[in-house]
Amino acid sequence: MRVIRIFVPDGLAQGAFCPLDSRTSTHLIKVLRLPRDASLRAFDGRGHEFVATLVDVHSQTAILRVDTAVDPLPESPLRITLAQGISRGERMDYAIQKATELGVAQIIPLLCERSVVRLDAEQAIRKQEHWAGVAQSAAEQCGRAWVPEIHPVLRYAEHVGKPREDLCRLVLDPEADTGLRALRDANEHMELLIGPEGGLSSEELKVASLGGFRHVRLGPRVLRTETAAAAAITALQVLHGDLG
Repeated sequence: MRVIRIFVPDGLAQGAFCPLDSRTSTHLIKVLRLPRDASLRAFDGRGHEFVATLVDVHSQTAILRVDTAVDPLPESPLRITLAQGISRGERMDYAIQKATELGVAQIIPLLCERSVVRLDAEQAIRKQEHWAGVAQSAAEQCGRAWVPEIHPVLRYAEHVGKPREDLCRLVLDPEADTGLRALRDANEHMELLIGPEGGLSSEELKVASLGGFRHVRLGPRVLRTETAAAAAITALQVLHGDLG
């Protein structure tokens, strides 16, 4: 039997009554056609999940009663940060959706030299909110009680060029000599850097080296940016995480 899960960012505590936003209410009542007293799961994106009951379905704002806490699915022991070069439209959505399903901890959108998308400050905020919604929906579907943090849009050099000694930093580079299997000293905190549609320029790869990123290749084929994200995260989770 399918378990319906919804993301409720605030107010989840046993015995509480939570008004749902209009988007979630419409989905539950008009799309899924859930009746009053329907049972579902609610999670807050920070690791808490509850059995809950719809107690009011007569308005655009449905009300949820929070019943009992349940143990959420365990998170991967491998905490992956995905630094993703911003790509166009559905490609970026796909990368964020699959990264969430595969267990990444956070996602940093990067404006790169070859990014087709150009964003001003207001557009960047709207994109961040949209991508957060993509991650929330993916978490609802895949059973995660944690939603990856979607960072504000950053320019490539301001993030990549700053060394981080606490992370094992990797950049996908089709010209690299080393594959992911060769990583012997990977720790539980990893950062994976992937370029946009046109890949990373030679200058950007140099900046990555200065920032402490190790260059690795992902097999003999050049993958699309959204495919590369899903494939590389899967490989890391198999080798060092919870897909083994």
